[in-house]
Amino acid sequence: MSIRIRLSIILILFSLITMHTASGQILPDSVTKKIDNLFVQWNTNSSPGCAIGIVRNDTLIYSRGYGMANLEYSLPNTVATPFHMASISKQFAGWSIILLARQGKLKLDDDVRKFLPWFPDLKQKITIQHLLNHTSGIRDQWQLLAISGTRLDDVITQEQIIKILSKQQALNFKPGEKYSYSNSGFTMLAEIVKSVTGQTLRKFTDSAIFKPLGMTSTHFHDDYTEIERNRSYSYNRKDSAHFTNAILSYSVAGATSLFTNVNDMSKWVMHFYNQEVSNQELVRQLTQKGRLNSGKELTYANGIVVNEYKGWRQFSHGGADAGYRTYLSVFPDLKLGIIVFSNLGDFDPGGKAYAIADLFIKDTTQKKEENKAVRDSITAILKDASAWQKYSGDYIGNDGLPFNFKVKNNKLYYQIYDESNYLIKEAKDTFSIPAAPNIKFVFKLQGKDTTVDVMTPDETYHIKKYLKDTAQTDQVLKAYTGMYYCPELDCKYGIILKDHHLLLTNAKYEDARLTLVGNDHLTNNNWWINHLMVVRDSKKNIIGFEVNSGRIQHLRFNKIVK
Repeated sequence: MSIRIRLSIILILFSLITMHTASGQILPDSVTKKIDNLFVQWNTNSSPGCAIGIVRNDTLIYSRGYGMANLEYSLPNTVATPFHMASISKQFAGWSIILLARQGKLKLDDDVRKFLPWFPDLKQKITIQHLLNHTSGIRDQWQLLAISGTRLDDVITQEQIIKILSKQQALNFKPGEKYSYSNSGFTMLAEIVKSVTGQTLRKFTDSAIFKPLGMTSTHFHDDYTEIERNRSYSYNRKDSAHFTNAILSYSVAGATSLFTNVNDMSKWVMHFYNQEVSNQELVRQLTQKGRLNSGKELTYANGIVVNEYKGWRQFSHGGADAGYRTYLSVFPDLKLGIIVFSNLGDFDPGGKAYAIADLFIKDTTQKKEENKAVRDSITAILKDASAWQKYSGDYIGNDGLPFNFKVKNNKLYYQIYDESNYLIKEAKDTFSIPAAPNIKFVFKLQGKDTTVDVMTPDETYHIKKYLKDTAQTDQVLKAYTGMYYCPELDCKYGIILKDHHLLLTNAKYEDARLTLVGNDHLTNNNWWINHLMVVRDSKKNIIGFEVNSGRIQHLRFNKIVK
């Protein structure tokens, strides 16, 4: 091997090593060691990992890549590695709309059909503001696609989403009545930008946002076939030492698909506290919290969440698509931003972002966190535990949310899916979760019904106690069988009886075992259709079901009569 070739190899390796380690370090070694220790398990050449950045004032004071961007070609994650942002993308669609409103090219209270004539007239005014705040009632695009038979690792295009949204026959709820996160709304915002400007969201944001901010490595990746050099690839964990590809083939923009890196995102963080009057007015509009028709204020603004952490005002958003996990948190009053991007599906970017933030933020809420766990445990002890036994049992709501409550060791515990913990009693009939005190459980006895209102900052869920009946006969179960058709999605599902169990069948998916809850709820483990609410006629005969599952409500399937 010649000296020239050896020198070239050395220079390439040195470049990779330099990019892989910390850049712009101006923190004490004691602090950087604490940061690096948070990511030590991913800092190998055999695992996907992440890239992080810490912004203070107008400087990226610490940034580093951990683990691999591509396992097959041994490409490391660096601060320059492009990551898929998932839902962090939404704030850029929101900013685009705010810019166009500022220019007088649209109004936030405009009816969306003014710009999108292809969207059906559902006899309800849906405004641009509704889309921005997730209060439109429009069903979520990913779940609609999944129910119709499209897997999320299939190729999915903007045109395909528009086609499925154009066939909606009803809303989840009246616009402005509730909050329900809807990716559909931000795809529609991208199409509004296109309708107003004649440019795709990619082209508009490039000229109106990214170039002015110097974000030269950022774009909406609206063509999945396009080559993006040195990008991170998406992985899921197979076991402790092995991984699988998590396929993402989206040609969409608005709700997702922003590509950027830590270096570029640091510039976006800085713009949140840029003191130019015109910029601050736009930031104020972007971060203006939404409101429901009732007047209730939401934590969700116009593509970004606005709340507090340790008493400090915070703008934040997370993202999750395939194996990508991302989180961005900005503390404008501290001129501080935390950036965490990962390419591994079981990574917790929000948890890591706050672990970093804790190294820089003083708690102003006057709480002594070191004693909180002890206080919570004491507060959770029920003086009248036996009186709460009547609330023990299984609950479900018409929207499919399943809970179980039980009294154990003089404490009231909740369980939902795989999560379980004790509750803290706050008032006569009100409890909260220790780690999330803003989530409340209000227990009620209403006639013969035992109910709980599960209240989050943005949503309220009504659930009701039921008695499990595990001894249904084949004769009873047979009444639920048949073929069911959804005219909105032009798709069919079957319910069959096999080996004394009901199964949900579809041409595109494996059979899923159904559990009968009460008489009118059918549950299963498929996230896109995990709760069916039986529909009956006046004679109590089953004539169909509604999919009431997560971000889809009242999607009707009619039983086909042979």
